[in-house]
Amino acid sequence: MLTPSQRDLSIACRRLVLAAALSAAFSSISFAQANEQSLPPLVVSTSRFTGDPAFSPIGATVITADDIRQAGAGNANEAIRRIGGVYARFNLNGTQDYSLDLRGFGSFADQNTVVMIDGIRLSQNEQIPALLSSIPIESIERIEILRGGGSVLYGEGATGGIIHIITKRAEANVLRGTLVGEVGSYNTRELRASVAKGWEGFSFDADASAQRTDNYRDNNAVRQDDINAAAQWFSTEGRFGLRVNSGRQTSRLPGSLTWAQFQSNPRQATTPNDFGSLDSDRVTAFAERRMDAFDFAAELSHQEKVSRSFYAAFGGYNANVNSRVTQFSPRLRHLSTGADWKNEFVAGLDFARWQRNTVASFGGFPSSNATASQKSRALYLRDEIRVGKARVSLGGRHEIFDKAFADPLGFGTTRYDQSHDLNAWELQGNYAAMPGMDVYAKFGQSYRVANVDDNSATPVPNLPLQPQISHDTELGVSYGNAQRKITFRVFRHELRNEIFFDPTKFANVNLDPTRREGFEVEGWLRLMSTLSFSAHLQHISAKFTEGSNAGREMVLVPRNTATLRLQWEPAKQHSVNLGLQWVDSQRYGGDFTNSCAVRIPAFTTLDARYAYQAGPWEFAIAGTNLTGKDYFTNAFGACQSAIYPDPGRQLKLSARFNF
Repeated sequence: MLTPSQRDLSIACRRLVLAAALSAAFSSISFAQANEQSLPPLVVSTSRFTGDPAFSPIGATVITADDIRQAGAGNANEAIRRIGGVYARFNLNGTQDYSLDLRGFGSFADQNTVVMIDGIRLSQNEQIPALLSSIPIESIERIEILRGGGSVLYGEGATGGIIHIITKRAEANVLRGTLVGEVGSYNTRELRASVAKGWEGFSFDADASAQRTDNYRDNNAVRQDDINAAAQWFSTEGRFGLRVNSGRQTSRLPGSLTWAQFQSNPRQATTPNDFGSLDSDRVTAFAERRMDAFDFAAELSHQEKVSRSFYAAFGGYNANVNSRVTQFSPRLRHLSTGADWKNEFVAGLDFARWQRNTVASFGGFPSSNATASQKSRALYLRDEIRVGKARVSLGGRHEIFDKAFADPLGFGTTRYDQSHDLNAWELQGNYAAMPGMDVYAKFGQSYRVANVDDNSATPVPNLPLQPQISHDTELGVSYGNAQRKITFRVFRHELRNEIFFDPTKFANVNLDPTRREGFEVEGWLRLMSTLSFSAHLQHISAKFTEGSNAGREMVLVPRNTATLRLQWEPAKQHSVNLGLQWVDSQRYGGDFTNSCAVRIPAFTTLDARYAYQAGPWEFAIAGTNLTGKDYFTNAFGACQSAIYPDPGRQLKLSARFNF
C-alpha cells in the first residue's frame, strides 16, 4: 500500500519518464555510429553548459575527483570545506550538511549561496542548507566554486557565490564500481557502494550509502540512508536520461549551551528529548542536443520533502512539514569562431514552482495549519567574446516572483500575497597580460528574495520583507601553471535591504545598508612529483555603512580564515594528506550592538589521512580535529550564549575496493 507521498512520487516519475521520452523524440539523437559512442571529455563548465576551455569560468576554484579521493572526503560538503577552503558552520542537527559561507554572510550564508547539481538547483525557498550529503561522493566528477555575485545565470540568492557539482558522464563499454566501509569514533559506521555500466549508446549507474553515528554530543545520534540511480542514452550528438535520488535522515537534537556549560562539558545535551527527521525524493529528466554550432539542453526536476520535528520544551512542539518543488530549465548556446576570435551566446529560461504545507501543534493544541507557495519565471541572456588575449562578457536576467502564504491559526503573520520583478546584470573581462598571467574584473548586480521562513517572523505581521539587492565588484590576478599557481582577488558587495535576523527586534528584517569587502588568496605549489601544497586565505570586513549601526561589525563573520593542505606520496602505494585550518574570532550572533566585551574565540584545527594502496584495495586511517580543540562556530546569543559546539577529535578507519 503506497503512502500519499509515495503515490505523488510515483506520478511524478511517470510524468518525468514521459518528458524524457518527448525530449528524446524532439532531439532526434542518432545512435547509429557504434564506434563513436562516448561523449567528448569534460572540461570546466560555464554558462550552464559543458564548457569550451576558451570560456572557462573567470576566477573559479575547481575540485577534481582526484582531489576528493586523495583527501579522503566522504561527502561533497566535506570536500568543499577541506579542499576548497570554504569556511563553514557546524550543522545544528549533527549531520554533515554544514552551512557553507562564501563572502561572510553569517547565519544567512545558505540563503546567499546557490548550490547546483548538473544544472538543477538544490537551494530552495527555505532556511535550510542544501542537502549535499545526499550526493554520492564517488559519482562526482568535479566541484566548481564561483565566489561572488552570479544571479544572471543562477538566479536569486547568488550574492555570496555558486557551488556547482558535476557528476560523472556516461562511458561506452566500461564497468566500474566502488565499495567503501568505514568505522570511527562515537560509534560511527558507514557503508557506500556504487556501480556504473556503459554499453554502446546506453549507461546505467547506481549508488547507495548508509551512515550511523552517535556523534560527539549527547542526544545527537544521526541515521542517514541514500540511494541514487540514473539511466541515460548518449552519442556524440547529445544525451538524454532519467535520474532518481532518495534520502532518509533522522537525528536527535542536543540543543544549545551557555558559556559555563560549554566550559564544563561541551558534549552535554540540554534538550535530551528533542528529535527530527527529513525524507527527500527527487526525480530529474535531462536532455542535451548538439546541432552544428548550436547546443540545446534542458532539465525537468521534481522533488518532495517531508520534515518532522519534536521539541519537548513548554509542553511539546510537534511539526510536520511537506514541501514540493518542480523546476524546468531549457536553454541554448551558439558558438561561432573567426580568424582570431571566438564567441559564445547563451539564452535560457528558468521556471520553478514551490509549495509547502505545515501542520503543527503546541502542547497538544493546534498552532499552525499553513500553506505557502512561490512561483518564479526568468529569462537570461549572456554573450562572451574572446579576441586574442582578451575576453569580455555581458549578461542580464529578468525574473518574476509570486509568493503567497496563509495560516488561519497563526499568531503573527497569517496571510500575504506578494510579487516581485527583479533584474540582475554582469560585466566581466579577462586579459592574458603575459604567459601564465591573467588579470580580470567582474561587476554586477545580484539579488535575493525573502523565503517563507524569512517572512514568518517580521517586525510588522503580514508585511513581507523587500528583496535584497547587491552591487558586486571583484578584481583579480592569477599567475602560474600546472606546477605552481597563485590567484589574488579583492571584492566588495554593497547591499541594500539585506535580509537578516535582528535579535534586538526578535524578527527577520531588511537591514540598513551593509557592505562586505576584502581579499582572497589561493595558491598551489608542486615541489616535486610526490609533494604538493595548496593554500586559501580570506580576509573580510563586514559592516553596516548607514543607519543607527553604521560602522558596527556584522555578526558571525570571522575577519580572517586560512587553510593549508599538503599532499605527499613518500613511497609507491603510500599517500599522506594533511590539512590545517585557522579561523579568526567573530561576533556572537546576537551582538548587533557590538557591546559584548568578548568574541567567539579563534581556533585552529588539524586533520590528516594516511592511505595504502594494494591493487584494487585502499586502506586508510584519518582523523579530524586531531589536537582535540574545544571550539564552536555557531553561537546565536547576544554574549556567550546559545552555543552549539563543534565535534572534538575523531578517528576513522576505512577500506575501499575499486573494480
